[in-house]
Amino acid sequence: MKRFSQIRELAGREPKGQKVYDKKVKGISIMVHKDQGRFITYVDGDRLDAYRNQKEAEKAGLEFVKQYKG
Repeated sequence: MKRFSQIRELAGREPKGQKVYDKKVKGISIMVHKDQGRFITYVDGDRLDAYRNQKEAEKAGLEFVKQYKG
């Protein structure tokens, strides 16, 4: 039987674009990729949102982890 993580990988959930930021906070990875002029935040492999600049994207990812792990 396939696990959820295997199905998610097969669905093409890999981040696209150029990686500009990568950090682990409290065991959860935060990545920011630049794709088509937008900065897209990924938290633990899942897309969070797209932002106008890199600083906003990093801040949103860190804030999400704070709230999530709280």
